[in-house]
Amino acid sequence: MKKIVSIIIGSDSDLPTMKDTAKILDEFNVGYEIKILSAHRTPEELKEYIKQKEQQGTEVFIAAAGGAAHLAGVIASYTTLPVIGVPMDSPLNGFDSILSMLQMPPGVPVAVVSKGSWGAKNSAILAVQILAIKYPELKEKLKQYKIKMAQEVIKKNNNITI
Repeated sequence: MKKIVSIIIGSDSDLPTMKDTAKILDEFNVGYEIKILSAHRTPEELKEYIKQKEQQGTEVFIAAAGGAAHLAGVIASYTTLPVIGVPMDSPLNGFDSILSMLQMPPGVPVAVVSKGSWGAKNSAILAVQILAIKYPELKEKLKQYKIKMAQEVIKKNNNITI
């Protein structure tokens, strides 16, 4: 599948966590690109990148940032496409990142998942759910994914020993 998800991270320190996003998208065979851009340090490059990606067919943006974490909101201000924010850890245990993404003004929404690895994985699943509206094959893959998760839980339950 062509690159329809754009993952933008605010710093290279976010990359180890966001590899979890890439793994899930790979599992669903959803094309993506990862780029390091900062809302504060490279605002012009960010704006140009978003415009370019829209023209190239990006359908969902995923943004990972810590601290002030304005990246997802700035992306949302430049596009009408869905933006998913992944808060990264920070000196305030990621709480500042979470609030920066959650407290968007009316008209500039950002879907926010949990911080860290769980959020990275959930951002990919949410992106696939959004894309499944347009791509029926993804809807079927999501059903199979959830069945597989349920089977793994049942297997673990059956293997409990005390």
